[in-house]
Amino acid sequence: MPHALLDCDVIDRTAEQYLRSVGTVFAEFGDLTQDSGNISYGVQIGTERYFIKTAGRPDDPRPILKHPARVALLRNAIRLYRSCHHFTLPKLYHVIESPSGPLLVYEWLDGELLGVPSAQRGDPASAFQRFRRLPTSTILKCLDAIFELHDELARAGWIAVDFYDGCLIYDFALERLGVVDLDMYCEGPFRNEMGRLFGSTRFMAPEEFELGALIDEQTNIFVMGRTALVLLSDGTLNRDAFRGSRALFEVVAKACDPERSRRFDSMSEFCCAWQAAQTD
Repeated sequence: MPHALLDCDVIDRTAEQYLRSVGTVFAEFGDLTQDSGNISYGVQIGTERYFIKTAGRPDDPRPILKHPARVALLRNAIRLYRSCHHFTLPKLYHVIESPSGPLLVYEWLDGELLGVPSAQRGDPASAFQRFRRLPTSTILKCLDAIFELHDELARAGWIAVDFYDGCLIYDFALERLGVVDLDMYCEGPFRNEMGRLFGSTRFMAPEEFELGALIDEQTNIFVMGRTALVLLSDGTLNRDAFRGSRALFEVVAKACDPERSRRFDSMSEFCCAWQAAQTD
């Protein structure tokens, strides 16, 4: 019997109508949980669960990005997920075309998003703070995976845009990290044509605020260094707050140098230095 999500290529109804007709929608992520305009669903068919991402309603006037741009980003995500198969990325099983754009059928990941609203970031019960209280060795393992993923993406020609802790989902029971929502990543180096790119200030490089600046692997290196400071420290280059060795701190400090020429030359060089620092 054909599978309603994995064998269907085209539908003539809205995503919600179709999904509710073929399975149980146990979760919906729309304007109450995000402001992107995308609408995503958790759908169960039999014993299997799936995450379905759509571009949302074409007539919704509220999102900053209009519907055609959101559709374009989903198609961008399809290219990315088909070019890289790192274990942190949920599997993209299938794509279904609808009158309102594609439905991306992903593997469902159990866990909690580490990104929380700024007002909740200091809450000890938040997923963000609970993650930061994990043993240093556990956080280092997660950072290893994040850096390795971005090295593989760089090798495939992708530059990270809008990466932050809201892209990280962590299953505390299984100690499993997933990386999601990479729709805005760009193929190849590009020039900043916005002035301030999309993203969280806590993670962004100086050039992501500079009109006309080059955005490339060295930008990603800064973002990865900031990721280490957010997850393994207090978000600053305060050595006393950093839960790692002096050697690791020096790698992060070099990655986060405001002057591009003083950072590592590539993601691969950064990853090698990060790994070498863990053996010191």
